[in-house]
Amino acid sequence: MLVLAVVVIWLYILPITMAGRRNRSGLIWFLIGLVGSPLLAILLLLALGDAPEQPTA
Repeated sequence: MLVLAVVVIWLYILPITMAGRRNRSGLIWFLIGLVGSPLLAILLLLALGDAPEQPTA
């Protein structure tokens, strides 16, 4: 039971870290995972790839 809980928590944290590496908002992708599913958020992040760099002024 504990292992299952750890896996579920990890599935919700994974999109946050993936989004951060791809220059995207971790909070938004966490919310997408809550509304849809974490697996959906992960697949969408993989499909979208990296966000374009924001120009710095």
